[in-house]
Amino acid sequence: MNAASLKVNLANVRPQGIVIVNTEGFDERSLKLAGYAKNPLEDGSLSNYQVVQIDMGKELKKAFIELDIPSKLIQRTKNIFALGVTYWLFHRPLEPTVSWINKKFKDKEDVILANVHSLQAGWNFAEKNPDFKTQYLIDKSNLPPGKYRSITGNQAVALGLVVAATKARLPLFLGSYPITPATDILHAISGYKRYGVKHLQAEDEIAGITSALGAAFGGSLAVTTTSGPGLSLKTEAIGLAIMTELPLIIVDVMRAGPSTGLPTKTEQSDLMIAMYGRHGEAPMPVLAAASSSDCFDMTMEAARIALKYMTPVMLLTDEYIGQASEPWRIPDVGALPEIAPHFAEDANTFKPYARNPETLGRMWAIPGMQGMEHRIGGLEKEDGSGVVSHDPINHQKMVELRQRKVDGIAHDIPELEVIGPAEGDILLLSWGSTYGAVRTAVGKLKEKGHIVSYAHLRYLNPFPKNLGDVLHRFERVVIPELNTGQLKNLIQAKYLKPVIGINKVQGKPFKSVELEEKIEVLLSMENIKKWSSKKVDIPVDL
Repeated sequence: MNAASLKVNLANVRPQGIVIVNTEGFDERSLKLAGYAKNPLEDGSLSNYQVVQIDMGKELKKAFIELDIPSKLIQRTKNIFALGVTYWLFHRPLEPTVSWINKKFKDKEDVILANVHSLQAGWNFAEKNPDFKTQYLIDKSNLPPGKYRSITGNQAVALGLVVAATKARLPLFLGSYPITPATDILHAISGYKRYGVKHLQAEDEIAGITSALGAAFGGSLAVTTTSGPGLSLKTEAIGLAIMTELPLIIVDVMRAGPSTGLPTKTEQSDLMIAMYGRHGEAPMPVLAAASSSDCFDMTMEAARIALKYMTPVMLLTDEYIGQASEPWRIPDVGALPEIAPHFAEDANTFKPYARNPETLGRMWAIPGMQGMEHRIGGLEKEDGSGVVSHDPINHQKMVELRQRKVDGIAHDIPELEVIGPAEGDILLLSWGSTYGAVRTAVGKLKEKGHIVSYAHLRYLNPFPKNLGDVLHRFERVVIPELNTGQLKNLIQAKYLKPVIGINKVQGKPFKSVELEEKIEVLLSMENIKKWSSKKVDIPVDL
């Protein structure tokens, strides 16, 4: 629509891609503001693209010549005209947008007429213009039948929490402090009061998590949500949750840092703090959602693990999937598995830190259970009795028990699935929101005849129990990450397997074409084995 927009967005267009420009936005002033010394529409710099130039103001005047619509209102419909052009290009129907315009501008007949006419004018222009040589037909998505809705990752987390509490037959409590980009979860939760949901907009991050921890002691499915700097402030209270062995869900919608960083941009740079960002030996399960809709499933899974193993659980999402939306098939809540909390039942045999022999989780005794009173707090507890203990042998035993409890979860989660050959040259391993770009890139590479395998990690602590076996079946393992190599370092340290990192720290997600090009470099370079042996990462601008 103008020169500045072209400069910002051209990097997202593939060679020979279509670029539609409104020539009105390329006058001398617009070019100067965008930092162009010459007009890119005239200097040949766009010769690698299919450029369609439209004087939208002029075309709108022609289209409205027989209608009595104020010229100022006509000029405000340029975006709708451009939308009509795009609808023709992708053969999309106008009716849904016409219906939306009528609802959006109800009782404003002149605005409705102007926008609907402009939309049709854009379609008509593209249909008659010889510069548009091809229409593109996009097949319907190959999705299972069912009822769908559009959902963002943050909305999916909120719904997952409400459903998890319902399946566990527990009250839900969310204690949080507003922080970008996690605040939407708090907003969404506030709309479910009719389901008995309680929420607290706390005065700070510490109050948010400690109120949630108190709710967990009181028998609620307790949650706190945060991002970046907020997670740093919550770390002491997370350690308290680990020491008291209470079920608590911590949702971290990752953003670019450090400090305030880029609060509205995405990054995957909180993995290390999720794994180790606490003083003392403080192990905790860590999960990561793969997409906006997957946030629902992984929230349910976080609740299941927290309640079954009596442990806090960290769920990682990020700004990209937290704010982005995608189709989500609404599940049959009745068909979802029940989530069973493990409450203490017999006061005669109750011991606060007596453990389930299968899960090593302690029994959950909440205030009001007669004969099951016990002391909680940050001081180390004696195994079984739960009294405060400074005995060194007991401390080592309790540290090891808490670690074994988390490690044992590996037997209760799915094994890692490899898509493509089970062994071979290259395995792409993704986690979190890199899922979509990596999977699409692998599909494109297979279409070109390349043999590449792919796997995605949702469970980061503990890892799936077959991960080591999978890694060692491939000569090269490639991990794309929106950080400087945090999962890569964890994998190399644990499995002693050299990993090639594709790392991007720009506040933007990977594009599938970006990954496709980098993997093709790996497949074609004769000296790549030298790279692998030296553990050299591939820079994002390779």
